[in-house]
Formats: sequence, structure tokens, C-alpha cells
Amino acid sequence: MIKKYIFDNDKHYASKWTVLFIDLCIVAVSFVLAYFIRFNLSFNFDVQRLWTQLPIVITLFLGAFLISGSYKGVVRHTGIKDVYAIFNAICLASIGTIITILLNKYFNVIEGFTVPNSIIIINSLLTFLTLTASRYVFKICYESLIKSNEVPTKHLMVYGAGESGIITYNTLTNHSKMKVKVVGFVDNNLQKVGKQINGVKVYDKSVLTQDFVRFNNISEIIFSIQNIGPKQLRTLVNEIVDLPVNVKIVPPVEDWINGELKVSQIKRVQIEDLLDRPPIKIKNSKVMRDFEDKVIMVTGGAGSIGSELVRQICKYNYTTLVIIDQAESALYDLQQELKQAGFFNFIPIVSDIRDKNKMRVLFEEYKPDRIFHAAAYKHVPLMECNPYEAVKINVAGTKTLVDLAIENEVEKMVFVSTDKAVNPTNVMGATKRIAEMYISSRQQEGKTKFVTTRFGNVLGSNGSVIPLFRKQIEKGGPLTVTHKDITRYFMTIPEASQLVLEAGAMGKGGEIFIFDMGESVKILDLAKNMIRLSGLHYPDDIDIKITGLRPGEKLYEELLANGENTLPTYHDKIMISKVRDIDYTKTRTMIDELCISNLFFKDNVVQLMKSIVPEYISNNSDFCKLDDDKQQPEQKKISKSEIAQLNS
Repeated sequence: MIKKYIFDNDKHYASKWTVLFIDLCIVAVSFVLAYFIRFNLSFNFDVQRLWTQLPIVITLFLGAFLISGSYKGVVRHTGIKDVYAIFNAICLASIGTIITILLNKYFNVIEGFTVPNSIIIINSLLTFLTLTASRYVFKICYESLIKSNEVPTKHLMVYGAGESGIITYNTLTNHSKMKVKVVGFVDNNLQKVGKQINGVKVYDKSVLTQDFVRFNNISEIIFSIQNIGPKQLRTLVNEIVDLPVNVKIVPPVEDWINGELKVSQIKRVQIEDLLDRPPIKIKNSKVMRDFEDKVIMVTGGAGSIGSELVRQICKYNYTTLVIIDQAESALYDLQQELKQAGFFNFIPIVSDIRDKNKMRVLFEEYKPDRIFHAAAYKHVPLMECNPYEAVKINVAGTKTLVDLAIENEVEKMVFVSTDKAVNPTNVMGATKRIAEMYISSRQQEGKTKFVTTRFGNVLGSNGSVIPLFRKQIEKGGPLTVTHKDITRYFMTIPEASQLVLEAGAMGKGGEIFIFDMGESVKILDLAKNMIRLSGLHYPDDIDIKITGLRPGEKLYEELLANGENTLPTYHDKIMISKVRDIDYTKTRTMIDELCISNLFFKDNVVQLMKSIVPEYISNNSDFCKLDDDKQQPEQKKISKSEIAQLNS
């Protein structure tokens, strides 16, 4: 019945006046006990004087409690701050008692009122201990009743015995809806190992073994280390990722709600946390000055990169932002998102960059000063089957924008390219490289400054491998990896967009900027880590299937073509590619021929692309037959027997 009453009334708290009344009763009892202790548990003292002093002492404590507000705390959630409030109240009451005694000696308002100093000291200590103990006793009793066996006990360990780890421990144990037992702390500091914090032992990381986890029934390990880098986190997680536990992490202190950690903020470690991507910080940014009072146009503005460019541009002091995309639903979603975020100075336009007449109207109407061209077809296998569409949007669409930019004297145009344009092995990469070449061929023909940016895969973008793996894990697997040795570079969408804006601001025209993508990641290892971080085991729970390279796919991506090297900029994450010289007149003529041939669905389109981009050698594709006179790359088509062997 008691459990049921407490559970049903969990949201009802004891009145602060009730708490105040109980505190005053404790003060009265403590004062009487102080006399007994002072006189060796006997009645060898003036009892009548005690009864005279007691109401005055209670009144003084009442005033101290009212001033300090110690009675206002929720008893079931008593913490260090509540203990401080009690301590302050007792100090205030004791000082008040001494002052009252001194004043009474001179004015003799209360006859016979004097309290020995020893009684005041004993009473202060007794009252502090009793008030503190009563709160914690009630807290423990409440927790033992409310956290009944209906909620399973969760055993866990906190990795990190510093201040953040202690706060995490307090947050977990004080949460009324969880029945949690912290088995121990784990810390690399040998001076802490073997000691106890709040009665919980600190262990060395070597204790984290299969036997220890099973013996203590540990289900979670929570990393609570502030300012931990991705590389260090990845090392620590790799040491325990094979254990049958869920791995969680405490967010940085700046992300805590009102400076306090909430249980809901402790999340599972995500694969993005482990990728070696230290946060990029832009210093002395030129973007703010570059956007001042400018009309900005973003093509592909509802896509992964385009939408993030829009979100970041919205924070600057521009005149007008024109967002163009042919995807109606995605553009509508972005429009609603921006409005809810309080941004209204933008114009969403549903349009296709291949429609030259419509684009000309938009250029003449809005007169853009800056263009960020992010519209493109980018899925390698799809474009390998649809070269007509790839050329039409990636080459002809870019050509339309470049021509209109020069015609309308746009100040600057930034083209978002890809690492797949480097030594391309597929139609998509080749079209992006041809677009780069067309931009270079027209760089000197007008007032417009053209800037190209190259980078690799972005985390969470449409078609990225990580969302695909998450969906496959939700369905129970298997995870599909095209080759056991395939690697990719990764960058988050916000930092990629941030670097695009910065490169665009620093560009003087004609540059190809490449971004430092960090270390390449082996996709097979990525898949295994995602399975483990999901609380599952490879291959027992979820298997990984090797499917073979897709048409046009590389084993690894490059940011520089053969014969290229880089020059540094003021930002260590942005470099300028020194592109080899090309015959611009001949290149432009061939690109014009390609676009015209593509309009009439001619079969020689891919062959023309290979003539324009000599380093374009198809891989694992039907177009490999066009490369008979070229040196084939090392990444050849995988046979069925090799795929079967890799799967086994």
C-alpha cells in the first residue's frame, strides 16, 4: 500500500511548510540532546532554564531557515546545494543566538537567557547532522520504494572519474524513474585507481573484460570525458567495442540544458563520433564581408549540401537569397524550416537549371552577385545507366549557369564539385570534371570570377553509406559492402558547407580549392563498428555481405589528379590545386559538341567524354569496352568467384 501510494502520488511534493515544521522539531530535539550530551547524559542542569531558552532558539532558527530558504528544497532530490543551505542556516542561527545573548547581557530583556558556548556548538553540530541525515534517509527510503522491481535494475560503469564523471553518476542515481547501479568508475589516472568516489570504486581500464562484464551484469558503459577528441574516443571505444555492452557518451558541457546534465542527453556513441574529423573552426572569416549587401543565388538549394549552404548563408547580412531547386517537396520542407527558424528574407523557386529561358529570366529579375552552384546528379551507379541525364544536368546545366553568369556580369560563381572528378572512373565523375574544365575555359572571358571546390563524401547526405547501413541494421541486415578494401573520405555537411563559403570568399577566380578530408576510412571497418555500436555482434547478429564494386565505383577516392599538386591558403583545411594546363579553345569546342550530341541521344556521348577527359577510364562498367586503347586501372571488375570468396 505504501509503495502504491508513493507511486500514485509521485508528482505530489511535501509542502515546504511541512518541511519547515519538521526541521524546527529536529532543532528542538537537538537542543535538548545538546544539554544531555554536555552534562554526561544526566539531568544535572537547570531544566527550567532549558524550557526558557528553547522557544527563543527555535525562533532564531525559524528566522534563519526563512532567510536561507533551506526548507524549500525537494527532499527526495536532496543534493550538495541543499546541504549548503542547511549549513548556512545553522551558522546564521548560531551567530544570531550569540548576538542575542550579548545584547541580553546589556539590556536584560529576557531574564536569565544565556546559553553556554559549548551548548551552542554541540547544538549546531547535532542540528546539522540530524537535518542532513533526515533528508538523505527520506531520499533513500523514497528511492527504495519508488524504484520497485517492476523496473529492471541497470548495471553500468562510468568511463572517467573526473568532475564530469561524478556529475554523470549523480545524474543517473538521482533520476527517480531509473533503477541504476553504477558498478564502478574507469579511469586511466593511476592515482585514482583503487580509490572510491561516493562509495563506488575506481578501476583501471584493464578490468574491462568479458568475464568482469558478465559477472557484474554490466549492460552499459558511459564515456564521461570532456574535451575528448574523435581519435582518442575511437581508440577507447575500439578497446571495449567487442564487449556485450551498449556504449554511450555524455555531451560536452556547453550542450547541457541550463548548465545541468539530463539523463535524456546521454546518447549512444554514433559512428560520426568516431570518424577522425576534428571540428573545423574558421578564424578571420571573409564570408561576412563577402556577403554584405549582396544578392545570393543557390542552385540545388534543397539538396544535402545546398540546403546547408542556405542555412549558413541565412545568418549573414545579405540583400536577397534566391533558392532554386526542381524538387518541390524538398524545397517546401526547407522553406518551412527556415520560417520556423525566423528567417524570411529568401525566395524559393521551383525550377530546373537546364531550362535556359527560365534561368535567364531569373538572372535578369534578381541580378545575383554570388552564385553557389550545388545542383547536380551525383549517384554513381544511376548515372552510369543514365549518361544522357548526367551530361544534361552536370555539364549542360553548369554550362547554362556559367554562360548566364558571364552574360549578366555576376561577380562570383562557386561550383561545388567532387573528388570523383579526379581521374574519373564513372560517368558522374567525368561529367563533373568536364564541368570544371568548361568553367576554366571561360574564366578569362568576362568579369565573373569562377571558383571550384572539391571534397569527398559528406556524412548523412542523400545516398551516403552511413544512412544506408542504419536502415540495413534496422531491418536485421545484412550490411552490404562492395569490396573488403574499399575506403572513403568523410566530412560533415555543416563543415563542408562552411569550407565552401570560405573558399568562395577567398577565391580570386580560376582556382580549384580542395579540402583536407582527414584520414580515409575503410568501409568494412565502418560497417563492423556500426553493428557493434548498435549493441549487436558481427557476424552472429548481423552479417556483412560483399557485393562487388558497383558500375564506375573506385576502391579509393582521390582529391588530386595525376600531375596536380597544391598550394596552401591562410586556412590549413583549404588548399589550392595547381591544375595542369589544357587547350581551352579545343576543350570548349569539344564540350559544345558533347552537349549537342547529347540532345540528339547519340551513342557516342561517353566516347566524347573520354576524348575530353583523357584520364577517364571506366571501371567495372559496360563502358570499359571503350577503353581498349587505354591503360586499365588496377581496380578491375570482381569476378563472381572472388565475391563468393570474400563473402565466405
